[in-house]
Amino acid sequence: MRTFSVKRSGRLALGLAATLVMLSPLASAELVIIVHPGGPDSITKQQVRDIYLNRSSQMPDGQRAVAFELPSGNSMRDAFNERITERPDAWLTSFWSRQVLTGKGQPPTEMSSASGMKSVVSSTLGSIGYLDSTLVDDSVKVALTPEP
Repeated sequence: MRTFSVKRSGRLALGLAATLVMLSPLASAELVIIVHPGGPDSITKQQVRDIYLNRSSQMPDGQRAVAFELPSGNSMRDAFNERITERPDAWLTSFWSRQVLTGKGQPPTEMSSASGMKSVVSSTLGSIGYLDSTLVDDSVKVALTPEP
């Protein structure tokens, strides 16, 4: 009977270890704010928040800000909203509907994927977006790594 318990415990431990290895990329995902390579070297959380909440239309270096976001339901968008805008997605949808209706602004352009986000930010002067840090390369510049 004891041998069975040891085998069962060993299988359980092996299964748990395999699950942790598979989930480790998700656990190490880190939100970063990216900008065009010609954009500012750094930006504050408040400056990013102001751009995404239509309080500012400029990057810290004076360029006109062009904001991009990932689709609703994307884990990086959820992390961005939690850490930067500090607003739930439903609130932001309602906010942007009011902004559009009153002629005060347009929401950030939604990109369908992280690769699309990186591509458009790398090719659009004044652009700002966000990605998982593991997807960043030399085509974009990391301007902020927000605290979790």
